[in-house]
Amino acid sequence: MKKILSIVAICLVSMKGFAQQDPMLSHYMFNGLFLNPAYAGTHPYMGATMVHRQQWLGFGDKGNSGRPVTSVVGFDGPIKKESMGIGFAFANDNTGRFKRNDLVVKYAYHLKIDRLSKLSLGIDAGAVNMAYDNSNMFTWNDASADLAFNNTKGYWSPKIGLGAYYYTKKFYAGVSLPTLYAKEPPSYSKGAGKTFNYFRNYVLITSGYVFDVGSKIMLKPSFLVKYQKNAPMQVDLNCNAFFSNAFNAGLSARFDKTGGWLVALLGYNITPELRLGMSYDVNLSGIRKYNNGSFEFMLGYDFTTKTVKIKNPRYF
Repeated sequence: MKKILSIVAICLVSMKGFAQQDPMLSHYMFNGLFLNPAYAGTHPYMGATMVHRQQWLGFGDKGNSGRPVTSVVGFDGPIKKESMGIGFAFANDNTGRFKRNDLVVKYAYHLKIDRLSKLSLGIDAGAVNMAYDNSNMFTWNDASADLAFNNTKGYWSPKIGLGAYYYTKKFYAGVSLPTLYAKEPPSYSKGAGKTFNYFRNYVLITSGYVFDVGSKIMLKPSFLVKYQKNAPMQVDLNCNAFFSNAFNAGLSARFDKTGGWLVALLGYNITPELRLGMSYDVNLSGIRKYNNGSFEFMLGYDFTTKTVKIKNPRYF
């Protein structure tokens, strides 16, 4: 059974490498920093967000090996009288024996279009560490000689991304290239006797609008499109409702030609600065028979006064 699950884990790594390498989060619509560097500093205060995701609960053996577990932390805020923004993000993504850590610094320049809108242009730069440990695991064709599948300490690779983000108080639209440039060291796959590149460039397009429907209820539909050449395009449609700027609830439908997911989201602002969120994903493909769905938890804090927070509520 362990051998079978290890093979499945390798397949999961392949899907992440050739479809989308960066972690998939259900709370993306609450902090665009994880999608687009141009989001940095688009609020008039510093903010921090942490997201932890347990995917495919119950999948795997006693150690729950094989299923993805992801933790992401982001921090950003404005500088130079809000004409610029700076941010930082760290991500830890584990799938079976495959381990990945990202350290990225983000910078954005905000262009004032008119009194109500701005266009932000951003860039991020950092490094990715990827490690894979196949010790005590059955291999074939001398796979243990391939450094791509036997590097417990991991290899560091540079990574650069770009993005653009247009926003007002109630509308946003962005496009980003999270992996404009990234490449493994030449030694990463020398054991395989051929060139191997884990990273693939892809495009993220996102947009949303906040409607005031009355009785202190705000409705925010949004979408996210993920496109990569030679891979299925993924579309995420979401709608969140905000009640008295305190409680929010939403639904998402995520799908591509290989399957789909339904996501339920709940959130609550404990104070004007501190917010909590959680989500539960149900996979609609055949793998749903072997797991109990995916759970995600979000914690956010805005370093601001209550007055500023009320005047500039965070809908996105």
